[in-house]
Amino acid sequence: MKRQGLQVLRKRADFLKAARARRVAMPGFVLQIRARDAGEAEGIRIGFTCSKKVGNAVARNRAKRRLREIARMELPKAGRDGFDYVLIGRREATATRDFAQMRADLGDALAKAHK
Repeated sequence: MKRQGLQVLRKRADFLKAARARRVAMPGFVLQIRARDAGEAEGIRIGFTCSKKVGNAVARNRAKRRLREIARMELPKAGRDGFDYVLIGRREATATRDFAQMRADLGDALAKAHK
């Protein structure tokens, strides 16, 4: 099966469905993962969220940029078609944690979630 690129979640309903599914907490972020039903979109879909607890607009945007980059690097290798992933930023940790460690954390979280 040909692997498609990452699609970004934009609808609130998709985020709410992921919130009711499995979650894996890591030091720099929380990963929510949901297996989509048959008939829904194909490929890997990813969403990002950072609440005001993460900080002001500058801090939230920096945290989301870091989350987007680790997802771009890790999900094509470790993600699975037919799943939705949502990365949630954590206060202070997402913006300041070592980038290489965050990449490793995402790989570990994906492995744990797909067990």
